[in-house]
Amino acid sequence: MLHYAVKRGFLMIVTLWIIVTVTFVTMHLIPGDPFASDAKMLPEEVVKNMRAEYNLDQPITVQYLLYLKGLLQFDLGPSIQSKTRDVNTLIAEGFPASAILGIQSFIVALAGGITLGIVAALYHNRTLDFMSMFAAIIGISVPSFILAPLLIKYMAVKWELLPVAAWGSWEHSILPTLALAIGPLAIIARFVRASMLEVWQQEYISTAEAKGLGTFSIVVRHGMRNAMLPVLTFVGPLFANLLTGTFVVEKIFAIPGLGKYFVESIFNRDYPVILGMTVFYSFVLIFTLYIIDLLYRVIDPRIRLTSGGK
Repeated sequence: MLHYAVKRGFLMIVTLWIIVTVTFVTMHLIPGDPFASDAKMLPEEVVKNMRAEYNLDQPITVQYLLYLKGLLQFDLGPSIQSKTRDVNTLIAEGFPASAILGIQSFIVALAGGITLGIVAALYHNRTLDFMSMFAAIIGISVPSFILAPLLIKYMAVKWELLPVAAWGSWEHSILPTLALAIGPLAIIARFVRASMLEVWQQEYISTAEAKGLGTFSIVVRHGMRNAMLPVLTFVGPLFANLLTGTFVVEKIFAIPGLGKYFVESIFNRDYPVILGMTVFYSFVLIFTLYIIDLLYRVIDPRIRLTSGGK
């Protein structure tokens, strides 16, 4: 297990390095720079000094090596547009709001999806099953950036049940949480339903029923553990995605999260912020997949036996 964890950890670092390299090169291959608009209004010497301050006058290889050096020191560099704050500070400011919203959305999606999926499986080919899967199809079909304005229009503006936008009290987080959670909830429900139906056909379930165990005990003690394995492959990336923020929904609800800074950095061509946000998001995603991979080996003994426990 230790050998496997170290091996996967090394692959995680290599993957992150590839992402950093590709993102860095792509950003610098795009014509123009953050000071392109200022070049028309400021003296040429001033623009040169501004480019030199951020090493943009250096060859791309030198800039790349300097950036890697900063990464090794956990320094994501300065923000070109925000003179008083560096990228680390922007992430530290934006991540808490994104994390709170993401964790809430993840809990709602996971709890709701598992419950809906189990109910649909237990009432297979009956009214509850059809209703659950119909609701899931609608949830999957409507993207969050469409659902968010609809929630604002009806629940905030028309019915005045909740605040429209902004960030502060827990009430402000309800609508964006629903907008983010409904789609994943529907997908998890379909995953769980399919997995539970497959598990329900196994002999050990029939044995448990023959021993007189109730449906609840069978589901909790025998069904869920095996049914959750396929769900883990989806839940890992979902958690990373929700944790780091979904940019469009944060923008719609005026949430001061990572999405706000990332969108602004794209429009302003703020290279360090774009790179820093990409590196941070990639690290969270890759690390989450790494943990899920290790959990798979703990939960499913067949994987440990197949690999010889290495």
